[in-house]
Amino acid sequence: MHSNSYLEILERIHSALEASRKVFARFTPGAIEAEYKIGHDPVTEADRALDAVLRKELLRSGEGWLSEESVDDPIRLQHSRVWVVDPLDGTREFVQGIPEFCVSIGYVENGRPVAGGICNPATNEIFLGSVESGVTYNGKPAHPSQRNTLDGALVLASRSEVKRGEWKAFENSSFKIRPMGSVAYKLALVSAGLADVTFTLTPKNEWDVVAGAALVQSAGGFVSTLEKTDLTANRRDPLLSGLLASGPLLKDKMFSLVEPHIRLAASSIEK
Repeated sequence: MHSNSYLEILERIHSALEASRKVFARFTPGAIEAEYKIGHDPVTEADRALDAVLRKELLRSGEGWLSEESVDDPIRLQHSRVWVVDPLDGTREFVQGIPEFCVSIGYVENGRPVAGGICNPATNEIFLGSVESGVTYNGKPAHPSQRNTLDGALVLASRSEVKRGEWKAFENSSFKIRPMGSVAYKLALVSAGLADVTFTLTPKNEWDVVAGAALVQSAGGFVSTLEKTDLTANRRDPLLSGLLASGPLLKDKMFSLVEPHIRLAASSIEK
């Protein structure tokens, strides 16, 4: 591939992110009504409007589509190039007026996340990149943390998981835990070195993490499933068991930290 083989893809992603800003301008975070899906996840008019705009801006003939707000069409499984998007990741925060929500766009080739873009319109942040170009943060080159110890590290945790008590086991660790909404936004912050680590030991869908994982990997960071495998996407079942992400030098320490808790969770399920 030529070094600019993803240039057109990145231009499409950037155009879609800018179009999404215009949609967000029509709504006021904290002052919008939400409906609730099965499973109690909120959805708003903004989610649906963003989904329509992203589909129009991104999708071309011969490409597949997987979005949280679209009915899943299995035809995507026949495509080697697929868009995996979450039009509004962090809807709970959006409804509550907390500035931790984003548009998340991932591009997958042959199951591999190779490009992504994430925009937080509340903080005016755009993260954009590909495995060939690296990552930019608001237009400037960005790199993940080069920290090689978890001591003093900033670890971004799911606000919902913290509320449910799922992070109690890590409360007395040597790193700082910051609860935050939107897993996509957390991954974007890790890709740009604005946080050292984020992980979730609870299931997430591809649309939650593919764009952020593409950015972390494109920047030179570390991403892994809980099974110690690379993240693959556009699977028939888009649900993942969990995900780990950090700067490149924390890989072994991350596994050492979470492995006992993964085994504990697995044994409790078997019982």
